[in-house]
Amino acid sequence: MNKRIFKISRNIVLVVIIIISCGAAYIKFALPSIPLEEIHVAITADRVERGKYLFNHVAACVSCHSEREENKFTMPVKPGTEGAGGEEFNRQRGFPGSYTAANITPYGLGQWTDAEIFRAITSGVSKDGHALFPIMPYLHYGTVDKEDIFSIIAYVRTLKSIKKDRQPDEYDFPMNLIINTIPQKPHFQTRPDTGDSVAYGRYLVTMAGCIHCHSQEEKGKLIAGMEFGGGRPFLLPTGGTLHSANITPDMESGIGQWTSDMFIQRFRVYADSSFQSKEVAKNTFNSIMPWTDFAKMKTEDLAAIYAYLRTIKPVKNTVVRFSVNKNN
Repeated sequence: MNKRIFKISRNIVLVVIIIISCGAAYIKFALPSIPLEEIHVAITADRVERGKYLFNHVAACVSCHSEREENKFTMPVKPGTEGAGGEEFNRQRGFPGSYTAANITPYGLGQWTDAEIFRAITSGVSKDGHALFPIMPYLHYGTVDKEDIFSIIAYVRTLKSIKKDRQPDEYDFPMNLIINTIPQKPHFQTRPDTGDSVAYGRYLVTMAGCIHCHSQEEKGKLIAGMEFGGGRPFLLPTGGTLHSANITPDMESGIGQWTSDMFIQRFRVYADSSFQSKEVAKNTFNSIMPWTDFAKMKTEDLAAIYAYLRTIKPVKNTVVRFSVNKNN
């Protein structure tokens, strides 16, 4: 009887192992499965102009896909490196592995088709079919207007080619498996009319990925009910930990007492180029938010973002913006 029970138990364990192995193999080798669309982007003056604006001041692609001067306030882009990639999101900064922003100048994307670039931006799948780590918020980009993505592609095609290679990504377990389940087919929308400030503001917030930085996460997912409530930690390369601000309309811990003009001015103050040369001492406050890029956003766009943020659920969450790490 005991032998029979042992045999049955052994067979069950073997079946479970086979199922798990097959599932892991499917995730590892069959995913992601996002087909290429037939896309050819015509490079027009209007698209390049719109793409330049989105690339630099809304989606702020430039702030990750360039070298940043880490010892300066807001870690501005190092002149002459725009689009060449190189910013590393590694274990020291709390990531499950090491991921380097790609070179998206013609040197890096010259052999890519428009369809391949489009899929990478909106679905998170690279030219060779591997999944991209979602530090680039492609799940957000896959919900905006196709035309805005076309504009970004048109502008990227005009960047100065910079010869710079990147280090291959490293994925810690289980991220090396989970990563393949993250890319999704896009669900595009039509860009709202600017006359509907709340809807247009929501659109811009989506493209800027504000929720991604201004919300806390647990096991890679946003904590429900805490969206935009701030508090997400960011380990700074100059030492210390930054926590993102609460940008909900909570009257005490958020921006509930801010007027639209106050909100806009909070960005405009960084239009002063002197901030780009302000050096930051080790273990003192700095910000990873690319203020000097967002500072050049259109006034009506900043006003629309404010209008939308006024409509979201207030979250009471007092944030200590900066703390010095004990081991520093």
